[in-house]
Amino acid sequence: MPTYDLIVKVYMPNLENLKKQAKLILRWHRERHYPVAAQIRGHLPRFVNMPDSEILAASFKLSDAQEIVARQQGFDSWQALKAGLSKTRLKVKSSCSKSSPTKATIVSAEPQLLVTDINRSCEFFREQLGFSLVFSYGKPPYYAQVGRDAARLNLRCVERPVIESAVRDGEELLSVSMTVATAEEIKLLFLEFQSAGVAFHQTLKKQPWGARNFVVKDPDGNLVMFAGPAS
Repeated sequence: MPTYDLIVKVYMPNLENLKKQAKLILRWHRERHYPVAAQIRGHLPRFVNMPDSEILAASFKLSDAQEIVARQQGFDSWQALKAGLSKTRLKVKSSCSKSSPTKATIVSAEPQLLVTDINRSCEFFREQLGFSLVFSYGKPPYYAQVGRDAARLNLRCVERPVIESAVRDGEELLSVSMTVATAEEIKLLFLEFQSAGVAFHQTLKKQPWGARNFVVKDPDGNLVMFAGPAS
């Protein structure tokens, strides 16, 4: 069975994967993929007052897409992101840059939460969990994405809950799990949420498999787990 440290390393971003994300955003713009317009507007100030149609018709370069990826990762620019990755020892191995890939690489995962009120959910994640709004789509909004650091959550509006709360709570059916890198960070995150008045389904707890975690309940009853190493 892999150790917890190995699991953490697998999900850490590297420069090659972030380059692929930027190229994917650029391709979406070229293909007039409408949801990307909201993402562009949410991260690049020069597009903030433009409707979707104008954003998709505007000039959009790879450097613009790279700036979006950098801002999603918490940096002001692509150059700052590269410098930050180097400082945190997330450099791409030289062998990767010298040879063609032998298989496709999955660059990220974006869990989807089913919610009954997009605005309420966005406010919860922003005000209580410290996330920021990546984009919101529709009038009224029926789809949105929130992010914090490297984590992204998609919010999909539904008319009514699809899982009974008693079943979800009784079986502890998690909607999403997110991780931090150190034992100190999981303690800090728990204290941050506690001071914000977050409702916990499970408070911070050390698990027998070598992790320490806690579970938050969102306004729709979705169970969201945050985990880190125990020591």
